[in-house]
Amino acid sequence: MLPILDVAKKLGLTADDVHQYGPLAKLTWPTLNRLRAQGPRGKLVLVTAMTPTKYGEGKTTTSIGLVQGLSRRGVNAMAALREPSLGPVFGAKGGGTGGGQAVLEPSARINLHCTGDLHAITAANNLLAALVDNAINFDQRRFKSVTWKRCIDMNDRFLRSTVIGLGGSANGVPREDGFDITAASEVMATLCLSDGVKDLKARLGRLIVGTDKDHKPITAGDLNAAGAMAALLGDALLPNLAQTNEGVPALVHGGPFANIAHGCNSVMATRSALALADVVVTEAGFAFDLGGEKFLDLKCRMSGLWPSAVVLVVTARAMRAHGGDEAGLASIERGFANVKRHIAAIRGFGLEPVLSLNVFAQDTEEELKLVETLARTEHVGVARNSGYLQGGVGSEAIAALVEEAIKKPISTPRFSYELTDSFESKVSQVAKKVYGAKGAELAHSAQKDIERLRSWGLGDLPVCIAKTHLSLSDDPTKAGAPSDFTITVRHVRASAGAGFLLALSGEILTMPGLPKVPAAYNLDLTEAGEVVGVQ
Repeated sequence: MLPILDVAKKLGLTADDVHQYGPLAKLTWPTLNRLRAQGPRGKLVLVTAMTPTKYGEGKTTTSIGLVQGLSRRGVNAMAALREPSLGPVFGAKGGGTGGGQAVLEPSARINLHCTGDLHAITAANNLLAALVDNAINFDQRRFKSVTWKRCIDMNDRFLRSTVIGLGGSANGVPREDGFDITAASEVMATLCLSDGVKDLKARLGRLIVGTDKDHKPITAGDLNAAGAMAALLGDALLPNLAQTNEGVPALVHGGPFANIAHGCNSVMATRSALALADVVVTEAGFAFDLGGEKFLDLKCRMSGLWPSAVVLVVTARAMRAHGGDEAGLASIERGFANVKRHIAAIRGFGLEPVLSLNVFAQDTEEELKLVETLARTEHVGVARNSGYLQGGVGSEAIAALVEEAIKKPISTPRFSYELTDSFESKVSQVAKKVYGAKGAELAHSAQKDIERLRSWGLGDLPVCIAKTHLSLSDDPTKAGAPSDFTITVRHVRASAGAGFLLALSGEILTMPGLPKVPAAYNLDLTEAGEVVGVQ
């Protein structure tokens, strides 16, 4: 690794522009405010993917390899990526800093604690929970219901449903409660969509924590909580400066889950990167139907950002899995239907994707050529990417395609729906245009939810659909490009601080559990103080 001040120097920053956190650094407030006032100079590249499979398609690895390939080609490029959550790190998925020769460094530190941002978000979330319970303690009649949960940045299924306040009146009023994982906390989504301190405090004040006896919302602002929460989040609001294993700068900041929230890094980090570099590579969680759609319909709509190019990560073995997972080429050809669906969805936003064919050691030349042929039938550019094995050298081909793509005029932003559309119409339009569904229907419980939210004046907010990442439908067993299906919305929640309505479909858990053999079993600390075993 390069000294972090040398990485900062590549961006035209001095030692006074950053606070050092060991081998990492944070932008200072004066620097952040200067970059915000300066405005963007660079072009934004969004990396998304086909529907993920158990094999892993390498979206983060591709993002890091791409920015290294661009740098090798003489482009002033940097990455703007999400921070990993400890839940996946210790669970089934593993770390979130790339892999092979395309990784963020220091990888173990970023995966475990980074600069403590997620712990600050946890603390702010739980401060609000404590203030809610304190208000109940002194005025039990004020609350009819409590909807705000505590959180912890760990997979722990035993905390999904809890009972608090046991042991007598001195310990509070007993009630059912529960925990979310920090990446699913609304404070995480709120911080990542905030554009400065003033905006953050306004958003925090709008967080809904429960209802009163008249069934009206009680907010964090009503409890005078926004200022103290913002104080806890002061450092966490500052983007983190890291580097790739080839010394290319990266801002790593924020990490809401894409199957629950909007799945993108922070607006402030993306804006800062666009003021520092000519090309900024960012990613959105899971496949385009989740992270990509939310990046455009939520993050870009709220911030005014818009990508100059979209990279769709595909693999031969993922296509095989979506096509029946059989030997031979036929299953790959069938599985390409999933890629076609995502290409069509991207074009629905007025954007033209390029395909990054992520190459694995077991791929045959025959398989790779078939994928390239299939891609050309859709009239999209495609390039092989071996960033995992070769780093920037292996990503120069896709970097060249991206360079060509960003030379074209930026498209006029086009969204899935208008804010004035009804909630039902918004969800149906996303389901039809992005998932390929017949439409969406609301269960009776969801209808009651949206009626209540409309009465609170929240009916015109954009929608964030929470659904499985394993299928274009809301059924995780339906691989490929399912058709003749309807998305069923079970419940609707208001994420008033983040600024969207959360439509819950399928079985979505906001507190995951650990697998039978968690990745935590592989982690250890050496006598030299080095963390080993992060997958």
